[in-house]
Formats: sequence, structure tokens, C-alpha cells
Amino acid sequence: MKRNNPFNYDVIALEKKAKVIRKLIVRTIAKANAGHPGGSLSSVEAATALFFNEMMYDPKNPELENRDRFVLSKGHCAPMLYSIFAETGQIEKKLLWTFSEQGSPLQKHSERHRMNCVEVSTGSLGQGFSMAAGMALSAKSNKYPWRTYAIIGCGECNEGQIWEPAMAASHFKLDNFCAILDYNKLQVDGTNDEVMTLKPVADKFRSFGWEVIELDGHNMTEMLAALEKARETKGKPTMLVAHTIKGKGVSFMEDRAEWHASGITKEQEIQALEDIENDY
Repeated sequence: MKRNNPFNYDVIALEKKAKVIRKLIVRTIAKANAGHPGGSLSSVEAATALFFNEMMYDPKNPELENRDRFVLSKGHCAPMLYSIFAETGQIEKKLLWTFSEQGSPLQKHSERHRMNCVEVSTGSLGQGFSMAAGMALSAKSNKYPWRTYAIIGCGECNEGQIWEPAMAASHFKLDNFCAILDYNKLQVDGTNDEVMTLKPVADKFRSFGWEVIELDGHNMTEMLAALEKARETKGKPTMLVAHTIKGKGVSFMEDRAEWHASGITKEQEIQALEDIENDY
């Protein structure tokens, strides 16, 4: 059963919106010349599908009691989340150009006390996933109708704290919990395989008792189908292992670990925006 999303975009509209979000990410980071472009760009389709098709919430009332909860566990990818908020109307778009400035509510990691459309402050790796599992457990225990969604990073999965809620969510049969692994296979120090391999990550989550769906994380049709299957899954949480490309859409960023955290110069901004517009 489809849920009450305020936009309910179809695949074509979602793909167009993802392009807009990517441009905003680039412009936001370029204005500050600081941020985390690689993982922000790789997680665009997942977040766009959630906010513009899947989740039940009210952009004009971010504290609606029965809203679905979204946690960006990889909080360093806040430019993506802020760009989503700007496009949903939860913040003014001009606020993006204050990113990382002293006193701005838009800092390099999303913070709850600065904006009530941010569910929880995140950035300390693994903690967002734990908090999301706690939200889902609260809803399950109290028979609340809302669902909890989280995006986690593959480098983040090096943290033991990821695996504790993975175990708990299965134990408590949190079928109202859907997590998306932005599996771009790179982190700040290099490839996952070089730093600490996750393979076979899908089997790992299955062994913890999760429903696991592997998909192309940049394919909107696959993303919507996976989210629908997650809603229909009973008795266990669902992990979407979304195979993605770090820096997706920008020729000089794609699949390069050095763009995990980096500023963007004016010349690079121009090239990046051209790449996104031309569907590199």
C-alpha cells in the first residue's frame, strides 16, 4: 500500500529532482570551499526517493507526530540533506550559501538543536544507526504507525556500533525499520578492501537476521521497488545494499577517495555543474 508522501513523484520526476539536488550539493560545497562531496553525491537517489516518493511527513510541520523518521547516520554528508530540505521547502534555498559559516544552522554535520527538520545530530560514525533503531523500537513497542529510515555509509560499517543495532533490530523484529547502505566502496583513507573489507556485506546482514535487497543505488526504478518490498516485509528489518559510485555525476570525482572530504574551486564547480547537466 502506498503511503501519504507529500510529493509522490514518479520515476522521471525523481530523476530530474536528483539532478537538481546534485547541483545544489556542488554549489553549497563550492560556496564554502569545504565539505564532503563524494558521499553526498553517491547518496542522492536514495534520499530523493525517500523524501519525494516514499516517506510520510509534512514539510510545513517537521514535528508532525506520526511522521516517518529519517536519520542520516553518515552525518558528514549533510550537504545532501540540506539540499533535500531546500527542495522540499523545509528551509530557504538561500540558507545553503551559509553552509559551514560560523553561526549558520547548516554545519558540516547535521545538528538537531539548529534545525527541527533534522531528527537527530549525527556524524559520530555508527551512532545515527543506533538512534534510528531506537526510534523504530519505540514505534514498534507503542504501536505507532510511522516507519524509520536511515542511510549509513560503508566506511561507517567499520564501527562496532553499527553491528550492535543490526543485532538488536533483528532480535526485536523491527519490520518498521529500513536502512540503506550507500555502498560506494570508498572511505577517507582509500578503498574498503584496503582499510577493512566489508565483503560479503549482504551476507553479513542476512546472518544478523535482516531482509537484504541488493540494487543499483542510482537506478530510481530499482530503488522504489526495493522500498516497496521493505514496506511489505514482516517480522524483520530491511537493509538495502545500494551499490553506488562516490562522487556520482561529476567526471573528476567519480570513484576517487580524495573527494571524500574536499572543497570545490570555482573552476571545478563550473565543470561539475556541466557534468551533472549533461548526465555524465
